[in-house]
Amino acid sequence: MRLGRPVLGPLRERDFRLFFLGQSVSLLGSGMVGVALSFAVLDLTGSVADLGFVLGAQTVAQVAFMLAGGVFADRLSRRSVMVASDLVSCASQAATAALVIGGEARLWQLIVLQAVGGSAAAFFVPAATGVVPQIVVAERLQQANALRSLSTAAGAVGGPAVAGVLVVTVGPGWALAADAASFAISAGFLSQLQRQAHEPWRGRSLARDLAEGWSEYWRTRWLVLLNVNATLINVFVDAPLYVLGPAVAKHSLGGPGAWALILASDGCGGVIGSFIGLRLRVRRRLSLGIALGVLWAPLLAMLALRSPTIAIVPIAFLGGTVGTIRFTFNQTTGHEQFPAELRSRLSSFGSLGSIAFAPIGYVITGLIAAHLLGIAGTLWLAAAVAIVASLAIAAAPSVLKIEARTPPGAQQQAPSSA
Repeated sequence: MRLGRPVLGPLRERDFRLFFLGQSVSLLGSGMVGVALSFAVLDLTGSVADLGFVLGAQTVAQVAFMLAGGVFADRLSRRSVMVASDLVSCASQAATAALVIGGEARLWQLIVLQAVGGSAAAFFVPAATGVVPQIVVAERLQQANALRSLSTAAGAVGGPAVAGVLVVTVGPGWALAADAASFAISAGFLSQLQRQAHEPWRGRSLARDLAEGWSEYWRTRWLVLLNVNATLINVFVDAPLYVLGPAVAKHSLGGPGAWALILASDGCGGVIGSFIGLRLRVRRRLSLGIALGVLWAPLLAMLALRSPTIAIVPIAFLGGTVGTIRFTFNQTTGHEQFPAELRSRLSSFGSLGSIAFAPIGYVITGLIAAHLLGIAGTLWLAAAVAIVASLAIAAAPSVLKIEARTPPGAQQQAPSSA
């Protein structure tokens, strides 16, 4: 393990720079949605259940189309898939904004439009994952993924702050309009990408391409284990944190302000983790990334103990740091290990399980806390899962044998282009 120089090398490459700028703007816009859409729905109906339907529509649609998105991203120009997805997302969010601003919104309309946006995301995410190795040299993949983590973390911190100002001053509809504009800006940047290496569409059936992707996924044991780890973390760690954390804050830490401070600290940690990911070089980055999940256990334990907010904040910062390092290491491993012609399909299979099971985690958390272990007991269980799932899978032979293919200092070569 060693630290490399803090070089922002990927930004020197034109295509990655365009990709990064487009994604940074889009992620800032997406960071506004949670705040803007929540207040838009609550202003419309006043029902938390209705808000759940609207927010859930996007996830359900994304799960439904994720595998198809991976197939199309492997068979068509990934640039074209991303641009088309951004334009669809722009249209759906612009329509949502217009309805909210005009006072004409109906609940069913918001549900349908968010489902359209979720469908577009199902095509964008695998394409974006697959395109990165095409637009940056192999030796800069880890730095490129660290920069992607940075834009995600910055959007998660800045988006809600901007949305809060817009919601208070001009209303939630205008925050949604800003998100729509961010998709248009992203499409503009992405449309200028030049390197377009991809396998032309050969008229094969969707089922055959899905079967080919599944066969390769199932043979890639480390990827299966990585997905198992992600699913366990989403269901038994993240869900208890985000369901029970606010309850602890409300009853023991002083209210919503304490929880907002904890989440802000987590987001700031994510920014720092991105910078660490730019520099930290390890041979077995996959195993280390998975093992770092044990560092989420202290946050859950401190919430279970009702520790003071001032003590929880730095631990939340550590959790956010760990999250972006894991993302950087996992994404880089996939970029190095996946066959180019299967890259988007394998990423879609890898993402599907964790996304699909995440909503189940919220239900399970509520049931366990209400009927079995209570809030503190459920948080202790989540801490135990974080430790066991991280260490056991990090030590699996198929995970341990995966080594970085691009050690620092290797000679850099330009990616192939069509």
